[in-house]
Amino acid sequence: MLFNSYSFIFFFLPITYLLYSWLEKFSNQRVKLIWLVLASLFFYGWWNPVYVILIVSSILFNYFWGNLLHQYSSRILLIFGISVNLGLLGYFKYANFFVDTVNLISGTYYYFEQILLPLAISFFTFQQIAYLVDVYRKEVDEHDFLQYSLFVLFFPQLIAGPIVHHREMLPQFLKKDNSVKSENLGIGISVFIIGLFKKVVIADGIAIYATPVFTAADGGVSLTFFEAWGGALAYTLQLYFDFSGYSDMAIGLARMFGIKLPENFNSPYKANNIIDFWRCWHMTLSRFLRDYLYFPLGGNRKGRTRRYVNLMLTMLLGGLWHGAGWTFIIWGGLHGFYLITNHVWHYLKRNTILSHLTLIKADNYIISLFSKVISRLLTFLAIVIAWVFFRAETFDGALKILYGMSGSNGLVLPEKLSSKIPDLFGIIQFSGEKIGSFGHHKGLTLIIVLLIIVWYIPNTKSWVNMGKTSPLIQLFAHVYAIIIGIMGAVAVTYMNDVSEFLYFNF
Repeated sequence: MLFNSYSFIFFFLPITYLLYSWLEKFSNQRVKLIWLVLASLFFYGWWNPVYVILIVSSILFNYFWGNLLHQYSSRILLIFGISVNLGLLGYFKYANFFVDTVNLISGTYYYFEQILLPLAISFFTFQQIAYLVDVYRKEVDEHDFLQYSLFVLFFPQLIAGPIVHHREMLPQFLKKDNSVKSENLGIGISVFIIGLFKKVVIADGIAIYATPVFTAADGGVSLTFFEAWGGALAYTLQLYFDFSGYSDMAIGLARMFGIKLPENFNSPYKANNIIDFWRCWHMTLSRFLRDYLYFPLGGNRKGRTRRYVNLMLTMLLGGLWHGAGWTFIIWGGLHGFYLITNHVWHYLKRNTILSHLTLIKADNYIISLFSKVISRLLTFLAIVIAWVFFRAETFDGALKILYGMSGSNGLVLPEKLSSKIPDLFGIIQFSGEKIGSFGHHKGLTLIIVLLIIVWYIPNTKSWVNMGKTSPLIQLFAHVYAIIIGIMGAVAVTYMNDVSEFLYFNF
């Protein structure tokens, strides 16, 4: 069941919330938790009831194994528990990729029936691995099966995150005063509507200018400079609003039930360097990779060279987590390279003559501002280039787009734009109807408007906080309510063609 569907908004959510509210008044805490577990199982099973058995089996195993680790803090038990989880994930997500890779390298023709990827398996697997590791580290208090089940199943974050931690979720399920309140309901609905608008109006609206470009590239079509950049920028913005929209909707839904999910998305395209980007993009995944992969590998405790190796390994595995394909591994490798380059640059600025230039820049406002603009632009361009591999279905398709982005196929625009764009230097050609956003006035305008929004407009969290702290709080509240109402009405009218969230595939 999708958050952006009529069945969820007008059937599942009202029934779940109203019964939960009733139980809040006339029942105890455990009955409320049981209802949320049952509702979450129904939510998960709506997609494919068979895989309810899979997720319940995973919960049973990990809860039982966590109790064993509580009693016997054995490294062997921990390794076995992690191996079972990774084995399950590996079979469903990577078995076909492994067989295809073996066939490609060895020239064999082994056949392995296509496996349908269970929804959310990457998210609930990582979540439970983190739980087992923390049990082994003696960082988890014992909890009963009901609480643990809701920790894994809670429907707002079940499908595509955020990847929640037991320390921030389990205590909330035990509180008796965190549930149905008008403030929680108001904030939750507002944040949910903002996320819904981002998804169905903005992300799906810009997708029509990205998909044709990547489809053409994967089909072997050569792209011009403007076509390639238009497609890459359109997808960059589509993914931004799709994922931030989902994150807002998940946080808003949980808040309606009195649960505060961790922040997962904080204006990452405003980052001044790639390190800042990963502090703001899929923040809970970055936290997981840092705490349960990068630090166990040694982090930065064993010298700079080892640190860079650990960064690269972490990002390569992070790329592979996103998808079973070489394009995802290359995407992860690119970000590993970016992070290493960023850390090397910081080291040189601290320990070489560049440190003096940094002081000069800090004393001069104009130079400092110019440096920040250049840093943000370079970071954004690096991110866009990496997203090409993330989105392309094939390696050749990604290269086709990058080749076009380099200008090697020429700078060609549709004839109908010749009167709108002056060619001062004689380098732009106008001919025919082209592919993607730069072939359409609306697409080009939309890209420009959305770039302004992601770079200069406050994000959802900022808007909510402004509503709480504004000196004109009453006026702000009325204006805010009207805006949210309009966004909600518009979003509902755009829900006729329901589309999956991009992170559902991971």
